[in-house]
Amino acid sequence: MSDLSKTPRTVPRTSSTFDDYTLSEIRRAAATGIYDIRGGGAKRKLPHFDDLLFLGASISRYPLEGYRETCSTEVVLGTRFAKKPITLKIPVTIAGMSFGSLSANAKEALGRGASAMGTSTTTGDGGMTQEERQSSQILVYQYLPSRYGMNPDDLRKADAIEIVVGQGAKPGGGGMLLGQKITERVAAMRTLPVGIDQRSACRHPDWTGPDDLEIKIEELREITDWEKPIYVKVGAARPYYDTALAVKSGADVVVVDGMQGGTAATQEVFIENVGIPTLAAVRQAAQALQDLGMHRKVQLIVSGGIRNGADVAKALALGADAVAIGTAALVALGDNDPQWEAEYQALGTTAGAYDDWHEGRDPAGITTQDPALSARLDPVAAGRRLANYLAVLTLECQTIARACGKSHVHNLEPEDLVALTIEAAAMARVPLAGTDWIPGVTGRF
Repeated sequence: MSDLSKTPRTVPRTSSTFDDYTLSEIRRAAATGIYDIRGGGAKRKLPHFDDLLFLGASISRYPLEGYRETCSTEVVLGTRFAKKPITLKIPVTIAGMSFGSLSANAKEALGRGASAMGTSTTTGDGGMTQEERQSSQILVYQYLPSRYGMNPDDLRKADAIEIVVGQGAKPGGGGMLLGQKITERVAAMRTLPVGIDQRSACRHPDWTGPDDLEIKIEELREITDWEKPIYVKVGAARPYYDTALAVKSGADVVVVDGMQGGTAATQEVFIENVGIPTLAAVRQAAQALQDLGMHRKVQLIVSGGIRNGADVAKALALGADAVAIGTAALVALGDNDPQWEAEYQALGTTAGAYDDWHEGRDPAGITTQDPALSARLDPVAAGRRLANYLAVLTLECQTIARACGKSHVHNLEPEDLVALTIEAAAMARVPLAGTDWIPGVTGRF
């Protein structure tokens, strides 16, 4: 009889399907009976701008000298119908993030940082705060399905209006603001009871399709005397058709948010399994504008996972006029900073992974309404950090544009790009590196 204790055994192997995170989520669901809620965007590995490379100039292209030849970054938004289009000095804007989700100090810091670089910031759900309006040179007012904080006077105070149909993290779904963040001030702005969970609607209450949207846009133009550019924001799902319908409805600007875009709070299963990547969305949206003869006439803003100047340049090369940042802007302010590591660990997480923004216990004082925590964020210093970050994004984008021989960042084009993977080549509709093959477009390898 053999001794089983001496029989060689295989090394234990974990499942790629049932990995440690999946097992922990099954146990959590079994113990609580409720789905997980978190903030942020998709954390799964997705095709992204990293899968694209620029073809810098050599003999066949002529680069621009960085210190002697300029590369413009100015963007004008709202040229289609608005009496007063807005001009941004850089092609990077701040996405909508609400007061309620963020502290008043964080909203002020976003305004300060954006204004220092000559770009815009956006209100988010819940209305306009005095701190935000005063600190923002250019402020976009979001008009959301919830209508929380909607005020015609504030519409007139804004520089542009963004009708939010959806977000990249949750296209087709509504948002959440849990009771611990519904302070007296937040409740008063949203006409809600203090301390009661708030669920934002997934669709607008007074229109159901593009014909109704056209009427709504006309209504907003009348309220603001046709002065303000009207944006329409959609979560990336069917960006070709959504962009075309937004144009039909009269939008001056279309904002397309990929699934790497963040949210203050929604279901984990929604964030990871609904929508399409930003890389797949930008080319389809730009194609819709081109097919309608409206490219550069109706401006396109792309958001969702923008991190550096290369991402900005690639989005512009694929047809965007500008990009919007949200999560990266919060990190620039100080979110998930290692200086708070001990406190993040006390919350059961770590710096760089903290996403329980809905709980209102953010040690950095950004995604909270706790007065003691909010006071940790100095809006002046945080705004300066954001301005520095925006400056770097812009300089990096200019550096790449010059290397491709472009005197304006809008002159970047798909021909300046190649892809490293078949997936990225198909999504961006640029050749696989070293070939002239675009999967689904050209037949040759």
